[in-house]
Amino acid sequence: MSTGAIVVIVIVIVAALVVLGSGQLRRARLRRQFGPEYDRLAKELGPKKAAGELTARKQRVEALGIHPLAVERQATYRDDWTTVQEQFVDSPAEAVTAAEALIWDVMRDRGYPAHDRNASMEALSVYHARPLDGYRQAEDVRTDTATTEQLREALLRYRTLFDDLLGLQNGREPVLRGGRLQRDGAADQEPAAGSDGELAAQDRDRTAGTAR
Repeated sequence: MSTGAIVVIVIVIVAALVVLGSGQLRRARLRRQFGPEYDRLAKELGPKKAAGELTARKQRVEALGIHPLAVERQATYRDDWTTVQEQFVDSPAEAVTAAEALIWDVMRDRGYPAHDRNASMEALSVYHARPLDGYRQAEDVRTDTATTEQLREALLRYRTLFDDLLGLQNGREPVLRGGRLQRDGAADQEPAAGSDGELAAQDRDRTAGTAR
């Protein structure tokens, strides 16, 4: 084999490795961004088609004009969640249903296409991929037959997405102040009212009240 032929073969191999490596990097980046959503689509469509779908999905979602909440609206929704949390003590199933409805109220307020569930779920997968997985698990809980523990877990999963939508997770999302976008610092965050300890305490109080 001539030196020229060897050089051509080496160039072809290197080019193939570069293409393969760039594809792997792209998929790794999408997996970091979309988390379980990427794995779900990769299993359903294959890694290459999943990567293409998620890239196109991101472009579609970015065109929706989804916007952050004003601080005042954040405060209002926090109060609404507190009401849901208190409702859980006496009516766990109704509280879980109310929590999901509240999530969609927040989405609607932020400009999500709440009239189109598929489009809204796509948008959540772009901006809130990891809590979306927990949201889907919570949706699978049948409130009419679920145990109190299952309802508690569903409420906690809803709370994770709710906080993310409000921009309360690690101060990552901007909020509106005085007509300008700013980012909340961690010091401004409130402790999660939906923590395991608090819900467990409420369960005990409700059980004790029933026993009396």
